Amino acid sequence: MKILYEDNHIIVVVKDYNIPVQEDSSKDIDLLTMIKSYLKEKYNKPGNVYLGLVHRLDRPVGGVMVFAKTSKAASRLSNLIREKKIEKRYMALVHNHVMEHEVLIDKLYKDEKTNTSYVREDGKESILEYNLIEYRNNFSLIDINLLTGRHHQIRVQLSHHGYPIYGDQKYGIDKEGIQIHLWAYKLKFKHPVKDEIMEFKYYPNFK
Repeated sequence: MKILYEDNHIIVVVKDYNIPVQEDSSKDIDLLTMIKSYLKEKYNKPGNVYLGLVHRLDRPVGGVMVFAKTSKAASRLSNLIREKKIEKRYMALVHNHVMEHEVLIDKLYKDEKTNTSYVREDGKESILEYNLIEYRNNFSLIDINLLTGRHHQIRVQLSHHGYPIYGDQKYGIDKEGIQIHLWAYKLKFKHPVKDEIMEFKYYPNFK
């Protein structure tokens, strides 16, 4: 776990690949528990440590995340997310040659039983835009601006439009053993207490 920033109100970390944000059925160590343990040890806190989870990343996906260290910060960050005032940018390596720039608009439906989403007419409107960074050997490296926050949205939409993410075991075309090449590289938001714009970037090491 790499810490990019910490003050009395928030902590910004880099989530590694294949770590759940919070405990799941696997009972593997999760990021929330890791950060709480770090705070408990660093500040020698007795009892439970408060840590507010305000957004998520899919387990296979890595990248920059912010957590709240107080309930006030959690509430304000949650409001910023609800009001779409937190900018999140992603990088992905996808199969095939994409357009230079495109806005994808689909309706996504989540199947709760299978924890899978797909395009369906009665789904929720889902919007993302991307720009092509580089094309090589029938792979496109793209920069993604996620405009809505649906379940598995980036993975489902790109796959649906013929650009499956390299290494995506659920929605892609690759065999097991390849790490998904999707990364949340940027977060930009107004600090929940200070009158200050915070921006954090951490780029992926795609291989």
